[in-house]
Amino acid sequence: MSEALSIHHDQAGHQFETNVDGHRAYLTYMDLGKQTLDIYRTFVPNALRGRGIAAALTEQALAYAERMGYTVIPSCSYVERYMERHQRRAAKI
Repeated sequence: MSEALSIHHDQAGHQFETNVDGHRAYLTYMDLGKQTLDIYRTFVPNALRGRGIAAALTEQALAYAERMGYTVIPSCSYVERYMERHQRRAAKI
């Protein structure tokens, strides 16, 4: 993806989101307490797919979790694959 994304972390809404070309993409999570986040959904509209937006949202969420000392449960299959490809550790369930 060539253009820089402006990703907003809506902590109250438990999501990371971006708007590109009038379309909204987002990643949602639940704070399970005990320093654990469950990332359960990423959504990128068809018009934006293939541009690395899901990866950018995922990286922002994982960086946030790491900064805050959270472990991550990747309930979303995209996030699970992303973590495997980038050798990021998930919480043991």
